[in-house]
Amino acid sequence: MSKDLHSDIDLRPADHVAIIMDGNGRWATNRGWPRLVGHRRGAERVREIVRASPDLGIRWLTLYAFSTENWKRSTEEVLGLMAIFARYIEREADRLAAEGVRMRFIGERGRLDPKLQRMMAGIEARTAGFDRLNLTVAINYGGRDEILRATRRIAEEVAQGHLDPADLTVAAFADRLDTGGLPDPDLVIRTSGETRTSNFLPWQAAYAEYEFTETLWPDFTADELGAIIARYSNRERRFGGVAR
Repeated sequence: MSKDLHSDIDLRPADHVAIIMDGNGRWATNRGWPRLVGHRRGAERVREIVRASPDLGIRWLTLYAFSTENWKRSTEEVLGLMAIFARYIEREADRLAAEGVRMRFIGERGRLDPKLQRMMAGIEARTAGFDRLNLTVAINYGGRDEILRATRRIAEEVAQGHLDPADLTVAAFADRLDTGGLPDPDLVIRTSGETRTSNFLPWQAAYAEYEFTETLWPDFTADELGAIIARYSNRERRFGGVAR
C-alpha cells in the first residue's frame, strides 16, 4: 500500500493525514484548569476533525492519542485519559457507524485495561465494513516499540522455518507492523508549536510531508486543517526523484 518511491513526482491530494494531537494539557493550564479538562476538550476536537475529513479529500486519518512514553505522567492523568478513550468509543460508536467511518487502533494493547481492550475490539468489528473514512487511533503506541515487536515476530518466523531471511522485503516488513495493510501517511501534522516527531510512525512517515502549527490541539479547527491541506497540495513530492 506504500507509494512507489521511484515515482518522479506526486501532486495528488493528501489521502492519508496523520496528526500528533499535542497541547491539550497546556491549553488547560493556560486557563488555570486541570490538564484533564484540556484532554476532554481535545476529544471534542477529534469529533470535529473526523467529521470534516472526508470533505477535505482525506480517506485515511491517523491520530496519535497516547504514546508508550505517556505512562510517565501522573496516575491521575493516565487514568483520566483512559476514561476519556473509553467514553469516546462508547459515545461515538453509533455516529461513526452511521457516517461510514471505519475505526482501528494501533499500539501494544496488552498494558491497557481489559475492558478498554474489549471496547476497542468491539468498535473495530462493528465498523469493519465501512470505508468513507478510515480512522486509526494510536494508543500505547511508540514507533521504536512497533519496529521492535515486528522484528521479534520476524525472528520467530525465521526460527520456526516459516520465513527465509532472503525473502524479507520492505513490503514484507511493513506488513508485520501495526499498520500492516494501511497506506503510508502523505502528511503528518503536529499541533502546539513543538517540532518533534515524538516516535510517531518513523517507518511509515519516511517520505511524508510535515507541517508544524503553533495552534494547541483543542483550538485546531477544520478550517485550519483545510488550509494545511491546501498548502500540501502545492508541494512537489519527488520521493528521491527529479521534477520534470
